[in-house]
Parts: sequence; structure tokens; C-alpha cells
Amino acid sequence: MAGRVTIKSIAKDLGISHMTVSRALSNHPNVLKETREAVQKRAQELGYVKSAAAMAMRGGGTKIVGLLLPNIVNEFYARFANTMALACEEHSYQLLIHLTNDDLKAESLALEGLREIQAEAVVMVPAPGGTESTSTHLDGMRVIQLIRQRKEKDPASAILVDDAPAIREAVQHLADKGHRRIAYIGADSALSSGRSRLASFRQGLAQAKLPEETNLIQTGVPSFEMGREYTAEILQQKQATALVCGGFEISNGALNAFMDASEQSAPQMSFVGYGDPSFYSWINGGISTIRVPVDRLARKAVDILVASQTNGPSNPLTFEAQLVVRK
Repeated sequence: MAGRVTIKSIAKDLGISHMTVSRALSNHPNVLKETREAVQKRAQELGYVKSAAAMAMRGGGTKIVGLLLPNIVNEFYARFANTMALACEEHSYQLLIHLTNDDLKAESLALEGLREIQAEAVVMVPAPGGTESTSTHLDGMRVIQLIRQRKEKDPASAILVDDAPAIREAVQHLADKGHRRIAYIGADSALSSGRSRLASFRQGLAQAKLPEETNLIQTGVPSFEMGREYTAEILQQKQATALVCGGFEISNGALNAFMDASEQSAPQMSFVGYGDPSFYSWINGGISTIRVPVDRLARKAVDILVASQTNGPSNPLTFEAQLVVRK
């Protein structure tokens, strides 16, 4: 059979009405078992694929969910996507992943594509700098914001991380070890998470009765390169004796700078990363870090998707991060 296989082409092939084929493919109880099995077998043989848009117009729902992430380079986002995909499979959701690189235009294009295929919902890490005017493509989709929050035209659910206690604890831990000049690298104020993590670091300094030194605090657009560059600068200054990072990729970039620096050109420093990639537990006897419960976040996102089919947007849910002290 040439061309795209449709319900009507299957009906013509079998010599029955297209309504009977449609009902058989939907396991309608009014269709005889023999007919239903024959239709489904023939559809499989011909390579029939259901139209998500047509299902949505009939009120059947597409069971398509979008996941917008800045990237899947760092282990947190990769693991989140993997866990969410498994949880979606348990509820017969089809997960489509889009990478935005924290770019508003890429985010907008991804959302537009999800609307075109009638996606039911989207879980997204909002790109920085967005406003309500950038959210037009969210119309008709249920929205769950992840890690960061951005004000939207319509109420949106949110899954957030309360890392403030862990960051303050990290500063106090370093102070208890005798450090008096602690550096910090994190996202800038364009991100809600960047603002809150920097505020927590400053609170930690105040609680430990340590002075805040402007030259030891570096913020910017979070990336591996940014973390590596700023860490290299801090090492060259030879002033700080410890470093706290406020981001996943930033931490990996910082580690890269430590590994590149020779003992002659840089002093030994204590380090507290952010996130908990698997390799953190074995580098140099283990790296202390601020651990985020990634699997719990991913499964909760799917729980909200299932519940919000009838209950609407939920209040923001917050999961607490934990300071993990290693060698």
C-alpha cells in the first residue's frame, strides 16, 4: 500500500467502514473481538501510526509530555531525564526532550513544536530573562517549572530545591576547619536560583563571622567554561583557601581548573561542589558537595502530571539539598 497509512486506507484494504477501524484501534467494546484483532493485526503489518493531533481533536489526549533542559551534559540533567522517562513509561506518557542551552529563542521554538503536536504538558527549566510575553507558547499546556521559577500568565506548578541550609552549612564546615577566606562561584542574578544561592553563601559567611570579600565572589552565566575560568583566576590570586560552587556545571569546570593547576602555580584549596556526580565519591578520596535529590524530583514531576489532569496546578514543592562531607 503506497503513501501514508491512515484509518481510511486500512478500512478500504479490509472492506469495512473507517468508523469500525477507528473503534477497533481504540479497543472499543462494541467491536467484535475477531474484527478488532484483524484490524489491529493489519494496522501493524502496514505500519500504521496514530496521529497525536487527531487524537487530541477527538478529545482523547496525546499522552505527550515535553521536557525542556538547558543541556544533558552534566549528570544532574541527564539523570533527571532518565528517571523521568522511566516514570513516564509507567504511566504511558511519551516523553520528548528538548535542549534550550538557556536560550529564550530555543525555548520558544521547543514550546511551539510541542504545541503543534498537541502535547499535554511540559516540565521545563525556564531560560533566564523570560517574561510573561515570552510564554505565549504555553497556552493550553500544563506547566511544571523545575529548579527555577519564572512568573507566567497562567498559574504553573513548580518543583524547587531548598539548598540554602546546605550552602550555609558548607561555609560553616569550612570555617570550622580553619578557613577564613572562602571564595564563591555561582550563577548571576538573572536566575532565581543564582540569586538565592549567593544570598545563602553570604548568610553563611555572616553566621561564621567571616568577612565578605568582593574579589572572592564571582557570578555569571553558569557553564563549565565559566567555572573553570573563574576558578583559575581565584587560584592565581592565591588569597582564598577554600571554594564553594553554586551550580552543577560550574563545579565540574572548577574541578577541571584544579586538575590543570600545578602545585607550584596554585595553593592547596578545600572545595565544596554542587550536585553529586558519581565520580565525586572517588576523586582524591571523595569530594564534599551539596547533593540534590534528583530521582525524587523527577518522579514527583510525573506524579504532578498525573494528579494535575484533574486537580489543576499544585503549590510549589520544595526538596531539601544535603551537604555531603567527604575527604
